[in-house]
Amino acid sequence: MRILLVNKFYRRGGGDCVHFLEVEKLLRGAGHDVAVMTMSHPDNLPLPPGSYSLPGVRIDGTASQKLKAAARILGAGVDSIIGKALDEFRPDVVHLHNIHSYISPRIAQMAHGAGCKVVWTLHDYKLVCPTYSCLCNGNVCTDCMTDPLAVIKRRCMKNSLAASVLGYLEARRWSRGALLDCVDAFICPSDFMRGKMAEGGWPQSKLAVISNFANTDMFSDNGLQRCGACYIGRLSPEKGVELLAQAASRYSLPLTIMGTGPMESALRERYGRSPYITFAGAGTVEQVAALLARSAVSVIPSVWFENNPLSVIESLCCGTPVVGSRIGGIPELITPDNGLLSTPADVDSLGRAVRQALALPWHNAAISSAARQRFVPQGYYPRLMQLYTR
Repeated sequence: MRILLVNKFYRRGGGDCVHFLEVEKLLRGAGHDVAVMTMSHPDNLPLPPGSYSLPGVRIDGTASQKLKAAARILGAGVDSIIGKALDEFRPDVVHLHNIHSYISPRIAQMAHGAGCKVVWTLHDYKLVCPTYSCLCNGNVCTDCMTDPLAVIKRRCMKNSLAASVLGYLEARRWSRGALLDCVDAFICPSDFMRGKMAEGGWPQSKLAVISNFANTDMFSDNGLQRCGACYIGRLSPEKGVELLAQAASRYSLPLTIMGTGPMESALRERYGRSPYITFAGAGTVEQVAALLARSAVSVIPSVWFENNPLSVIESLCCGTPVVGSRIGGIPELITPDNGLLSTPADVDSLGRAVRQALALPWHNAAISSAARQRFVPQGYYPRLMQLYTR
């Protein structure tokens, strides 16, 4: 089968990018003919032969760069490269991942017109929320599902009227009516995501729930002595990492924070001298696996609707129990045998849960074994093939 995989970046960054790379590896390993389409970016990994790359755009650049980015958001300037890929590679399936703003959903229309099957994995809530996160000024918000103008009224996009108007125009340009007939199936990695899509008016018949998977060769329990808690992920407000730092300080919890992001400097300034908190910086996939395998517990303190976070899946595959917020798709992954849930945005609830998790006698090998069976790539592959061939 000839499969064109499309994602805005080609690098090991957030969970969407990691998943994209692992899907590519899985499909190539199964003998399929795979091509990649992405956007040019200095942080991209070397592209495989036969890849297709759109010129890079910057939403936060100069006035000229912002105009080019706005045009890309609305679908301008992409037809020639998309058309070239469809004509040259002639895919049977075009599998979209995170494409808004940098690639453009225009590719779904063109691929459908060329007779390709179109499958779209949803990594965020962009199809029902212009901000992608169902957050407005730090608070959970789903008003746009019933009032499309809410993004402008509340200035949800960066608290900016101009950005919010552009977000509204993007949502109108790539509305349900514009895309529904072009996409054969949407992959929702969590039941929660499927519910939000259905709440936004997308038909259940096109929504398939397939959980993400992990590289189980890399993430496993190695029997090391474990101690302390860890947070691994982006250092940004929606991830709740500052709440975790506050909880670690208030409850004297040993915590290692691995990751980078817009809050890194502020967090280091506020908590860098704490005797309980260690900042490990950005980590390679090997360093992430090593930290998980030697930590007694992993913490996912998110305050937004997490979808199906790889941070939980990889932790469980390492046999490391998880303290996660009771929000989004996180509760679908956590049971009393492998972790605890805390109230979102509640420092005391989070601190108590982490303290309890550090004191419990977890069965790390059993947690790892169960997760490695549940999230094995070979379990994901046949369900993906069912969508491709349906």
